[in-house]
Amino acid sequence: MFYLMKAVLQSLLLLFTILVQSQTEITIKIDSLNNAGSRLYKKNKIITAFHQFNLTKRLSDSINYNKGKTISNFNLGNIYALMRERASAEESYTAMLNAALANQDDYLIAKAYLNLAIIKKRDEATETVIKLFNKAIFHINKNYFLQASWHNSKGSNNLIVKTYINFANFYLENNDLENARVKILKVEDILANNSKNNINQVASFHNTYGAYFFKGKLYNLAAQKFNKALSYFNVEDCLEHTNCLFLSRIHEKLSLSYSALGSKDMAYKNLLKYYRHKEAYLNKEKVKQIIIEKSRFSVENYKNKVLLANNEKLYQEQIAQKIKSINFVIVWALLLLIVCLVVLFRSYTSKRQLTNVLKTQNKKLELAKNEALKSSEMKSNFISNVSHELRTPLYGVVGLTSIMLENNSLEDRDAKYLKSLKYSGDYLLNLINDILQVGKIESENQELNITPVCLKKLIENVTDSFDYSLEESNNKIHIVIDKEVPDSILCDKLRLTQVLFNLLGNSIKFTQNGNIYVKVIFQKLEGSCVFLRFEVNDNGYGIAKEKQISIFENFTQLSENANTNYQGAGLGLSIASQIVNLFGSKIELESQVGQGSTFAFNVRFNVHAQAVSQISQVKSENTSLLEASTDINILVAEDNKINQIVTSNLLKKQNISFTLVENGQEALNAFKGDNFYDLILMDINMPIMNGYEAAFRIKAIDKNIPIVALTASNPDELTASKFDVKFDDIIIKPFDNDLFFCKINRLVRKAEIV
Repeated sequence: MFYLMKAVLQSLLLLFTILVQSQTEITIKIDSLNNAGSRLYKKNKIITAFHQFNLTKRLSDSINYNKGKTISNFNLGNIYALMRERASAEESYTAMLNAALANQDDYLIAKAYLNLAIIKKRDEATETVIKLFNKAIFHINKNYFLQASWHNSKGSNNLIVKTYINFANFYLENNDLENARVKILKVEDILANNSKNNINQVASFHNTYGAYFFKGKLYNLAAQKFNKALSYFNVEDCLEHTNCLFLSRIHEKLSLSYSALGSKDMAYKNLLKYYRHKEAYLNKEKVKQIIIEKSRFSVENYKNKVLLANNEKLYQEQIAQKIKSINFVIVWALLLLIVCLVVLFRSYTSKRQLTNVLKTQNKKLELAKNEALKSSEMKSNFISNVSHELRTPLYGVVGLTSIMLENNSLEDRDAKYLKSLKYSGDYLLNLINDILQVGKIESENQELNITPVCLKKLIENVTDSFDYSLEESNNKIHIVIDKEVPDSILCDKLRLTQVLFNLLGNSIKFTQNGNIYVKVIFQKLEGSCVFLRFEVNDNGYGIAKEKQISIFENFTQLSENANTNYQGAGLGLSIASQIVNLFGSKIELESQVGQGSTFAFNVRFNVHAQAVSQISQVKSENTSLLEASTDINILVAEDNKINQIVTSNLLKKQNISFTLVENGQEALNAFKGDNFYDLILMDINMPIMNGYEAAFRIKAIDKNIPIVALTASNPDELTASKFDVKFDDIIIKPFDNDLFFCKINRLVRKAEIV
C-alpha cells in the first residue's frame, strides 16, 4: 500500500510539473506582449497598442493570470479614456481593480481606484467619488514600509502625490474649500519630506494651491502660487502637448487673479500668453492625430475582434496539441486516483457521521435561538402594553391631583397628602420611562429628539417634583448655574430630565437632614457649541468604592444601612448612565462612605439664536392662545371618565369651548352636526369605533381639520392601521400643559391660514 501511494504522488508531481511549465511559458509571453504594447502606446501607435492589449487580456483570461489582466486592462482603460469612451474606460479600470484585488497588489489596486475616481467624478454622486479616492489612499499607505509590496518607492510617492492632487481638485470643483485645503497640505508635507520630486507634480501642486486661493478670493496668494508653478517651465516646455494645455490653464487663472487685483497690464499679458499656449495646443499634430484615430476606432475595433478571435483560436489549438501529448499521463494518474479514493472513503464516511452530529447540534442551537428571540419579543410587547395601561390611569392621577392642589382652601394636612400623591404619580411616571428606556436600549432603538430647551426652567421643574420627598427627608436642594451658561440650548428635553430626575432621586434616597446641590458649570464656548458640566452633590451616606461600579447595573440596589428603606426598582442610575452615553459622555462618580457623593457628566450642546427665538415664540403663542381662547371650539373624544374630568378642567381653566364624546362614532356624528370645531383631540383605543377609523372618516369629510392623537402610547409604538391615518400631531399622556396648549394653538392657527 505504501509503494502504491508513493507511485501516485510521484505521478501527480510529474503532471503538476508539466502543467506548471506550460503555464509559465504562457505568462512569459503575456508579459512580453504587455511590454510591447506599452512601448507602442508611448510612441502614439494607439491602434496597434490596442490590438496588443486586447490579445494579452484574452490570453490572461484563458489561464486566469491576474497580473496580465491587471496590466492589459489598465492600458486599455487609458486608451478608452484618451478616446473619451468613458463607459468602456470605466469597465476596463473595474476589471483591472478585480484582478489587482485577486493578486493582492496594493500599488495597482490604488491606481485602479484613482483612475475610477477620475472617470466617475463627472457623473457619480460626490460620496461615491470620495470613497474611491479614500480607498486609493488606503491601499497606497497599507504597506508603505514593506518595500516588497511596492514596485518602487519613487512610483508609490508619485502615485500618492497624484492621488491627493486629484482629490484636492475634486473638492475645489465642488466648492468644498475646507477639505481641499486638508489634501493640499498633505501634498505639501509629502513633497517636503522627499528630496527627489517630480517637477510636473510640484508644478501641479502649486497650481492646485493657487486654485484654492483663487476660489477663496485670496487673489494675491493665488497669483504667487500660479507664478511659482510657471517657474518650473521654460519656453520650450510648451512644445509638449500636455504642458501647452497645462500652461494655458495657469495663465488663464493668473490673468483673472491680476484682473481681480486691479493689475490690468499683468492681466492682459497673461491673457495673451493664455491664447498663445492655447493656440499651440490646438495646432499640435498629435491632437489632430488623436481625433483621426478616434474616428477610425469603431471600424478598427470590429476588425480587432475578428483578428483576436482568429489569434486566440490558433493559440488554443497549440495549447490543445500540447495537452494531447500529456493525456496519457492524466488518464494513468486518474486510474491511480481512483484507488486512492477507495482508501480515503473510510475517512470520508467517519467525517460525514461527525458532520451529521454537528448539523443536529446546530439545529438544536437554532431552535434555542428562536425561542430566545420569541421570549425577548414577548418581553418587549409585555413592557409596552403594561406601560400603556399604566399611563392611562396615571394621567388621571396626576391631572386630578394638580387640579385639587390649585384649591387654596385646602387644609395643610390635605395639601400634604395631595403633594404625596402627586410625588407618587411623578415617581411612577419616571419609573415607566425607565422601563421603556430599558426596552429601547435592548432593541437598539434610540434616537435623540433635539428641541430648544430653557435649561434653568428644566432644572426647576425637576427639583419642584421632589417637594414632598424633600419634606419627608428634611433635605434642601440648591440650584447653582454659572452666569455664562446660555439661557437656552438644543437638546433632548425628555432624556436630560430623566437623567437629572434619577440622579436627584438617588441623592435624596441616600441623604437625611442634608443639602443637595444641582450645579451647571460653564466650561467653554466654541462657535455655536457650549460645553457644560452637570454635577449632583450630596452629603449623604456615600457609596463604598467596591460598589461604585455595580450601582450602574440594572436592578441593583444598595443595602448598607439596615435602618433605611431604599425604595426603587434599581434602574435609575443604570438608565441615567446609558442616556449620558447616548449624549456622548460618561457619568463620573466621586464618593466616600459617610462624606456624601458627587455624580457628574460633561455634555456638548448646540446653541444658536433660533433656540431663544423659538422659546420666546412658544411663550408668545401661549399668551396669544389665552387671549383668543374664547374663539376656539374643540371636540374631545375620550372614553375614560377620569381622563375626561382632567382634560375638561384643563380646557375650562383656559376658557376654551369644547364638546366631550366617549367614542369614535360619537366623534364622527358630532363632527357631522351643526357645530364647527377648530381642532379634534382623539384618543386611540376607544370602544365601538377607535381613533384611527374615526380620524380616517373625518379627514375624508374635511382634510384640513387638525386632529391630534391624545394617547398613553409612545409615538414609536403607534403602529400603522389599515386606515393609514396621518395625525397632525401626537400628545402623550401625561403631558406638559404648556406643550399641550402650544400644539393646539399652532395647529389652530395653521388651519386658519389654510
